[in-house]
Amino acid sequence: MSLKNNHSFCLIYSWFIKTITCFLPDQQHIMRFRGRLYNYAMPQSAKNFQVSASTILRNLENIYVGNDVYFAPNVIINALAKVTIESEVMLAFNSVIVSGNHTSTGGSYRFGKSILKPILIRKGAWVAANCTVVAGAVIGEGVLIAANSMARGLCLDEGVYSGIPAKILPKNHV
Repeated sequence: MSLKNNHSFCLIYSWFIKTITCFLPDQQHIMRFRGRLYNYAMPQSAKNFQVSASTILRNLENIYVGNDVYFAPNVIINALAKVTIESEVMLAFNSVIVSGNHTSTGGSYRFGKSILKPILIRKGAWVAANCTVVAGAVIGEGVLIAANSMARGLCLDEGVYSGIPAKILPKNHV
């Protein structure tokens, strides 16, 4: 088994990168360096992958990132299932991407079985500040998920999606 597919290695490696680079400022060349370090444990390598110091990436073995991707401060990705982020995508401040949902057992979510579904964020999309993208979401090419929104299901038409859950805004409201 390769180290890139080893869950324990990826957790420790992610923590290690965060620890050794947390004191470095979020300047473009440093964020690119951080992205290169994360690439070593991810299934594919990306060019110009920029990662802020306060970003949290869990389960690197399930995160696929394209070229020219930017993760702003406080982005959290918990890739329990495959999370694919294509080229030229921006994840803004405080965005949360989680590919698993809890279920309730006996009136409690604590021990309910998780439902895992992949997430796909297509080329050129922008997930704005304070957004949540949940298991099974597909965000289409060039789509903007407006600030404070929650993306689930399909957001395929190029345009602006807003709300909880996010719905496409009419073109005359943008």
